[in-house]
Amino acid sequence: MIIDVKIPDQGESITQVVLSSWLIENDQIVDKDEEIAEVDSDKAILTLYATESGKIQFIANEGDTLNIGDIVCSIDTSIIAAKPAEKPVEKSSKSETIDKPVSTVTSKPEIKTEQTASPKSVEVTKTAFSRESKHQKMTMLRTKLSERLVAVKNQTAMLTTFNEVNMSALLSIKKQYNDAFKEKYGVGIGLMSFFTKAVTEVLSLYPNVNSMIDGDEIITPDYADISIAVSGPKGLIVPVIRNAESLSIAEIEINIKALAAKARENKITLEEMNGGTFTITNGGVFGSMLSTPIINPPQSAILGMHNIIERPVAINGEVKIQSMMYIALSYDHRIIDGKESVGFLVKVKEMIENPIKMLFNGSDPVKELLGI
Repeated sequence: MIIDVKIPDQGESITQVVLSSWLIENDQIVDKDEEIAEVDSDKAILTLYATESGKIQFIANEGDTLNIGDIVCSIDTSIIAAKPAEKPVEKSSKSETIDKPVSTVTSKPEIKTEQTASPKSVEVTKTAFSRESKHQKMTMLRTKLSERLVAVKNQTAMLTTFNEVNMSALLSIKKQYNDAFKEKYGVGIGLMSFFTKAVTEVLSLYPNVNSMIDGDEIITPDYADISIAVSGPKGLIVPVIRNAESLSIAEIEINIKALAAKARENKITLEEMNGGTFTITNGGVFGSMLSTPIINPPQSAILGMHNIIERPVAINGEVKIQSMMYIALSYDHRIIDGKESVGFLVKVKEMIENPIKMLFNGSDPVKELLGI
């Protein structure tokens, strides 16, 4: 039987994809659910799988633009045979010539001089330089991302406000409780889960930061779907933790770990990246000290985390070495006022520096206890 493998429905108004690469050879015997190709949409690079076991016959070529429902290849299920085993590498009895690496020159290079009419002329040992360049077509994902980023700059009144956070309390919690936390939940304590929890608490105090513009309307969800920027093999992707406001630190951490693992394996689905009301990105994992993150449309704000640096700070009139992080909030000034953006970032700072406040909507625990 001949089975056609088609481009599946991608949802979210995606009508076309590009066949970016075949992961197998033409006429190869494949197993059911084996990865056979990667397709590139304007939202993500996704993997196609063999729907049955059999012999593959390519129909589309790498670089082809395909519509949803187009046939990519066919599988002849009548030809199901064991895949040929790899031949063992036989050791040759004859001596083989091994190319030796070029040794590094450590001695001073010899300069040859010629006795000519001008005794000062010197002929130097010449070095060859490449003048070639590589041309590579942008992927559909990169092209769409470029359009979206330019649109954000052109269509929003984007501003960025900054603050700094003393991470000492959070790092102390991590050091003291990480082993017990990992033993109970199977994951370690991560900084992103604390920032996510803090953000969900503060969004309830500043709902405009969780809003978005749709035409002449402002849409304000009563939930917090937090988009988490994750580095994948094909670039940065932004999966969503839904209803993060209802999750515990442990549940958030488990979700982040699962999404990160999927991203590394290139198995994130479009459904897991759709939506989102607010985004958090952590450039600190790459060593970034400070940045101005770009809003993830149609959202109105994004929080940028950065690397942690030990530096001297003044505390109660004394200079002490503390673990400090700069944080940044980029926001759309059309919907979020400066007072709101600064207040939002200050509240996030307060919760990270005193995590117990997350249990009291950012209020002072003693004041909550006293009812004042």
